[in-house]
Amino acid sequence: MTEPSRTLVAYYRVSTDRQGKSGLGLDAQRMAIAQFASANGFHTIEAFEEIETAKGADALERRPKLAAALASARRHKCAVVVAKLDRLSRDVAFIAGLMAQRVPFIVAELGADADPFMLHVYAALAEKERAMIAARTKAALQQKKAAGAKLGNRTNLAEASKAGAASNAKEADAFAANVLPVIASIRDAGTTSHRGIAEVLNARAVRTARGGTWTAVQVGRVLARAA
Repeated sequence: MTEPSRTLVAYYRVSTDRQGKSGLGLDAQRMAIAQFASANGFHTIEAFEEIETAKGADALERRPKLAAALASARRHKCAVVVAKLDRLSRDVAFIAGLMAQRVPFIVAELGADADPFMLHVYAALAEKERAMIAARTKAALQQKKAAGAKLGNRTNLAEASKAGAASNAKEADAFAANVLPVIASIRDAGTTSHRGIAEVLNARAVRTARGGTWTAVQVGRVLARAA
């Protein structure tokens, strides 16, 4: 018989009717959770599938299956497991609200040891990464437009590039500040080399500011920028 402490309630989510009807994404989530549970000695006792289509779904009342998963986890005194953090939400505030429900969450791709603080950090990093990607070019163009430049004029490319570089530097500083708590936790756990830290970051699915994988050089740059 499975011990209560090793039981889990699974939650799967896709964002459109089309994905829900086709099963796109759901099979991958089921497989990820099944592999995680098997590797870590857990047993899934209930599973809930959510297909949400409307914007503003980062509100618990609009996610009835998530609410049901929380209620089930409370009854069974266990955690809710998701395949990836964005299956809970892409919004940091919403994830913070879920943490306040006092039901533990496990993210399969991050491992069983990622505590609520780390989930907040990962969510903040993901949100910051999306914002940086969306804003990088837009900021430079808006700055040039405000200065009266004609956008699309090739003679302005050098100045636009310079403005974009300044914007990128500011965003890089913010990203470094966000990722430092993760690096600090890795160091506290005993991994201190830049190469080792990069390997742990990649294993935890933490992405660089550009959405790529980490190298020792990139870790060094983040630490140097923070210093």
